Amino acid sequence: MTTDVMERPSTAERLRLWVTRETTGGALLLAAAMVALIWANTPWADAYHALSEFRVGPEAWHLDLPLAAWASDGLLALFFFLVGVELKHDLVVGSLRNLKEAAVPVLAAVGGMAMPAIVFSLVIFLTGDSSAAHGWAIPTATDIAFALAVLAVFGRGLPRALRMFLMTLAVVDDLLAIIVIAVFYTSDLNIPMLLGTAAAAVAFWFVVRTRRWPRWVLVLLALAAWWFMHSSGVHATIAGVILGFCVPARPVHGEEEARTHTINNALQPYSAGLVLPIFAFFAAGVTFITDEGIGDILLQPVVLAIVAGLFIGKIAGVLLTTTLVTKLTPLRLPDAIGLRDLLPIGLVCGMGFTVSLLIADLSFADGTHTAGAKIGVLLGTAVSAIAGAIALSRDARMARRADMNLDGVPDVYTEPITGEERRGLSWHPEVIGFMDGEDIPDPDMDYMAALDGVDLDVETEFKESLDEERESRYGPSSED
Repeated sequence: MTTDVMERPSTAERLRLWVTRETTGGALLLAAAMVALIWANTPWADAYHALSEFRVGPEAWHLDLPLAAWASDGLLALFFFLVGVELKHDLVVGSLRNLKEAAVPVLAAVGGMAMPAIVFSLVIFLTGDSSAAHGWAIPTATDIAFALAVLAVFGRGLPRALRMFLMTLAVVDDLLAIIVIAVFYTSDLNIPMLLGTAAAAVAFWFVVRTRRWPRWVLVLLALAAWWFMHSSGVHATIAGVILGFCVPARPVHGEEEARTHTINNALQPYSAGLVLPIFAFFAAGVTFITDEGIGDILLQPVVLAIVAGLFIGKIAGVLLTTTLVTKLTPLRLPDAIGLRDLLPIGLVCGMGFTVSLLIADLSFADGTHTAGAKIGVLLGTAVSAIAGAIALSRDARMARRADMNLDGVPDVYTEPITGEERRGLSWHPEVIGFMDGEDIPDPDMDYMAALDGVDLDVETEFKESLDEERESRYGPSSED
């Protein structure tokens, strides 16, 4: 006699699954940032800054860099490589493949980047601190790891379409941020080095498509592309994005999985568990508490400008753009979500962090406003996270009450039905539910007619829901 027993995953596999959870990645990122921020504001702050500035690397190759620079220029290239891989997948076979379906979140991402830049620039103009104007792009980014972590923790029960909307918006946001870095934060281009990057990328494109695709060759080509890009004047992380686009998004040579999927599964644990936390540790350590108390850094206009850009500009840009697009064009949101559902999404999009901290370093290379800019990013991200969590929790509770068939979609009418139309319908719980302010079935309708042909368990649940709604409106029944 044989018994089929599911094989227990290995310790390494369980660790990989744990690290790649959205909640785990966000928690590790937050923990690393908090450790750095606390350390940088203790009597041992000098030790933290000494560690950040400790130089390592071959000087002959111009790679004698501080550890903080290795984290932002070197390790972060792996994160951007996976961003490129994800973009390639979405453009070829994913959410960005159908332009009509992706148009609304894509345009929302554009508005969600433009409005924070406008708000930032307006605050800087009103405060008269023109020296900080170069940081206009800092509040334009969205941290996809943080945003998805907050949605996963506080948004349980919300429509799956809402997560896809956020994913598409965040991926496009990353692409736009990459373009901004490449165009506006590039110094003294070295054309021969750019050509070297292109040559290494072409070789990478060829090798990653071969049947055997030797990993060690890909690693060497990736390092070469990174070094050429680093020496060209363009930020080295852009090399990661270019190489990510080289990975085939469809199965090749009869393989079952696309290599975008294979590579993402292999490298995502290192990105989420090591790269992003290490970057956060070196980027978030800002000293703002002095012997006299809280320093003047919190009163700098750049802090207010970034907080306003992230918290106000992001949500205004996402909601305003989506409203205009859906009202003035034939484009529409997915059936499961409406404009009101995008309020918490706009809030969590205000969590800038990773890319915002990177742009803060690039914007103020002389260090004049770097500390203030980073404090603004941390405060803006924290405020947006708290507000987003509250809004998501409220909406999630409402959605769970409305999702009677547990299919992940609140069972709410998109168009109200009134009068005689109600009496002639055979109501089915698959498409019926209530949320605050939404049209509901007639509480006095005949249950048997309403539930003709419906499974008994679902019928009972639906009847109880109608009873609760009737009681909330008219009070206890005289039969009770």
